[in-house]
Amino acid sequence: MYTEYFGLRESPFSIAPDPRYLYMSEKHREALAHLMYGIKGDGFILLTGEVGTGKTTVCRCLLGQLPENADIAFVFYPKLTVRELFATICDELRIPYPRANASNKDMLDRINTYLLDAHARGRKTVVIIEEAQNLNTELLEQVRLLTNLETDKQKLLQIIMVGQPELRDVLARPEMKQVAQRITARYHLGPLSREEVAAYISHRLAVAGGRAELFSRSAINKIFIMSGGVPRVVNLLCDRSLLGAYSQGKKSVDRSTVVRAAREVFGAAREARPPVSFKRVATAVLVTLICGAALSAVYYTGTAQPVVSKKAVPANKAQIQKAHIPKKHVEEATLEWPSAQPIGESGEMAYRALFRQWSANYQGGAESACSVAVSSGLRCLKDNGSLDMLVRLNRPAVLTMFDPGGRKYYASLISLHGDEATFALGLKTVKIDIHRLQRWWFGDFTMLWRVPPHYRGDIKPGDRGQSVKWLARELSRALAKNVEAGASLVYNNEMLRQVKKFQLANGLTPDGIVGPRTMILLNSGRGDRVATLDGRKVAK
Repeated sequence: MYTEYFGLRESPFSIAPDPRYLYMSEKHREALAHLMYGIKGDGFILLTGEVGTGKTTVCRCLLGQLPENADIAFVFYPKLTVRELFATICDELRIPYPRANASNKDMLDRINTYLLDAHARGRKTVVIIEEAQNLNTELLEQVRLLTNLETDKQKLLQIIMVGQPELRDVLARPEMKQVAQRITARYHLGPLSREEVAAYISHRLAVAGGRAELFSRSAINKIFIMSGGVPRVVNLLCDRSLLGAYSQGKKSVDRSTVVRAAREVFGAAREARPPVSFKRVATAVLVTLICGAALSAVYYTGTAQPVVSKKAVPANKAQIQKAHIPKKHVEEATLEWPSAQPIGESGEMAYRALFRQWSANYQGGAESACSVAVSSGLRCLKDNGSLDMLVRLNRPAVLTMFDPGGRKYYASLISLHGDEATFALGLKTVKIDIHRLQRWWFGDFTMLWRVPPHYRGDIKPGDRGQSVKWLARELSRALAKNVEAGASLVYNNEMLRQVKKFQLANGLTPDGIVGPRTMILLNSGRGDRVATLDGRKVAK
């Protein structure tokens, strides 16, 4: 309807899957890397994420990168009996079985025979179970038993479970302990960041022959806020916004058009902040019709792990002692920029507070912070991530904030104990419940980190020298096992395997490249030259 008006060849924001419109964000690439790494091992691979975040997209990319000797069985609807599950796997792999009276044991035996034959022919068999949160306890146990099919040296079947966040809750139950222990790789796919939403919209417009300028920057910001970065909801808002602009005779989509489009999509006006998790997109639309205002109670982070409530548990919860926060104090705390202070000075004030945490002097504007850091043996990590990532890295950071009017300012996160976060905000110190941070922060941060001895940049396979010696020592401590660099001090294949193991265990892309995030996480021994959020002393 609006395509010809805007010079588009077709509608760019259809929710129907089309490989031409595939957009792989950093989060999707990380998820794919975890799946590719895990599929080389044994047991289960787990991919979770809210509806519409792109789990199917990642699986489609995985299929395109699997070797030609891989055979795939899809289970799209897992609300099955045990017999129906086995029958589905047999059908997908073209394993013959008696349709009328085949028992569970008969079909399991046939699957085992098929897998042994496939293994002998050098073929890899993978079962992908979609909507795996619908698997009941009995089916999960049967799926686990399928991974018992093995030779003396390796498993015969690789299983990928794809599901919504409640799948993690199911696997956390005590009776699911044996299943959970079989998971060798897992990744939670979070929503897109503000920048990724802009790139996503631009990509889809370009594929359809359109111009990125069809959406103003303020319109894209509003789409991000109202969609929470969920790609499927971005599509719905963009499609309706283009239709609205066409009906009003506008040449592009502005913020007011997005607001009107959101009222039509969601059925009610909503606050300008990320929405609650989308259990089902259709269900979300109906729910927002009745209780749009309540949606502002839950917020998304910008990466692979969403913070959904106070019950959300940080990855290194055991390292951060829980602190009691009086309810009244939490409710009254705010991270809004003080009206009495010039907002243009927020950057310099935030970096001055950050440098104080490292006992380093800082003079100058925010733009010079990273160059000043070098003279103190520090470096800047400018990144976009989630609250979970900040907790993992455990370093003070300057966060890029936005007030309700869209104005940008900066605040320093200087300590974190339990759910209580302490911020340097201008000239004052503020304590809030960390889960309320998402009201002002959408993932951008800058943190300082102490470089290791003989630092020359990322450490890569094949590198030699004292930096490799440092890497071997820190890996040995972190993994509680001896990792040798050898007399030649070379980053060898065994060390590469251990680095990937460490990265995967800490939620990083297991690429074997020891960059800032990996170095920061390796620096967690003894000492007093590194600033941390939880106050622990760690090595340099």
